[in-house]
Amino acid sequence: MQKNVLITGVSSGIGYGLLKSYLKTGYHVYGVSRREVNIDSERFHFAPLDLAEIDSISKTITSLLEGINSLELVVLNAGVLPTFGDMKDTSIANINYTMQVNVWTNKVLLDCLISNVSKIKQIIGISSGASQSGTRGWNAYALSKATLNMLIQLYAAENPQIHFTAFAPGLVDTAMQTYLSQLKPSADYPVLQRLQSARGTEAMPQPETLAPQLAQVFERLLSMPSGEYVDIRHLDK
Repeated sequence: MQKNVLITGVSSGIGYGLLKSYLKTGYHVYGVSRREVNIDSERFHFAPLDLAEIDSISKTITSLLEGINSLELVVLNAGVLPTFGDMKDTSIANINYTMQVNVWTNKVLLDCLISNVSKIKQIIGISSGASQSGTRGWNAYALSKATLNMLIQLYAAENPQIHFTAFAPGLVDTAMQTYLSQLKPSADYPVLQRLQSARGTEAMPQPETLAPQLAQVFERLLSMPSGEYVDIRHLDK
């Protein structure tokens, strides 16, 4: 029986790593991202989509999943990091854009999926430890991930037939880390020094290295209460 996975943001980072991992294990992967993905597989089904364009989401997803009645897993992975710095220096426009891409697009996606796919086993929203820590510098990113956590919790309460998790994957060497590594360390932002020191070490793996482990963790999440926030760093090994 064909097993299907939907992943957003498949062109790079965690999304790309998960795409390759699930293809290797025989899944059909349905993916969206702004950029094209150069993977030649009859089990990879792709549609270009800029999630900032909210009005395009439902049409694109409905077309991509035409004829698909079941999804083993949905990974809401796509997101943006605004300029790192203090809240007082973060514009309302920047906050609005971050919230739109990291939260409201996922609401539209969830509504579309739940309405059009008869059976969905598991939905994971990629969150962040920043959603809990209140660490200086994360500004709109922390706000958006905290709101995503609650969005996942609310949808879990409304849809008991689907297992939901807001999941923080820990430190992963993505484009976000490339940006953060270029910032000048400051006593005001001790988190920067920690992240920059971790880059290039086992503490911050490459997405393609981490992805198979994440797939195993996703299975473990099914035994936990639906709607919870889970940080991979707090799971029992």
